[in-house]
Amino acid sequence: MKNSKTKQIALTALLTSQALALSYLESLIPAVSGFPPGAKPGFSNIAVMFSAQALSIPQTLFIIILKALFAGVTRGFTAFWMSLAGGILSGTAAIILFKTDRLKLGYIGIGMVCAVLHNLGQLCIASVILGTVSVFTGYGPFLMIASLITGFITGTILKYILPALNKQKDYIFRTNKKTGDQK
Repeated sequence: MKNSKTKQIALTALLTSQALALSYLESLIPAVSGFPPGAKPGFSNIAVMFSAQALSIPQTLFIIILKALFAGVTRGFTAFWMSLAGGILSGTAAIILFKTDRLKLGYIGIGMVCAVLHNLGQLCIASVILGTVSVFTGYGPFLMIASLITGFITGTILKYILPALNKQKDYIFRTNKKTGDQK
């Protein structure tokens, strides 16, 4: 079973590339009227949520860190820290919820919790950068409402593309039916 580690690395790399591609494509979406400035749908977090369900904690954290580095390289230092803080909070929540989900939130509920926590992490970084906690009271409520909407969307998308994501995972982890060995 030494191929198992290689297959986990392959799935991690595939999910990382999907997250980075979605992050880039998302950066091309213009601001949506009525949404707070800087608010984005968070499509790349779909790969993180799936990783939290399908892979281990270190692999999910690896994806989060690479997403943050990508944000830093493509959008700057502030984007790195905001992505990292939001990613760690939302990724940790996804890991915990997918492993336990005693509340039975489902994909949509988990998507909403993760989006709220992602934006909470970003607000924390903004507060540090600006040197004030007023971002929580001034900008925070608008961002939290937007995160509930985007979390609903990403959770819904995850729910419906889950068969395709599981299919790619199953393809990577498939076994040889004749011998029972992993291919």
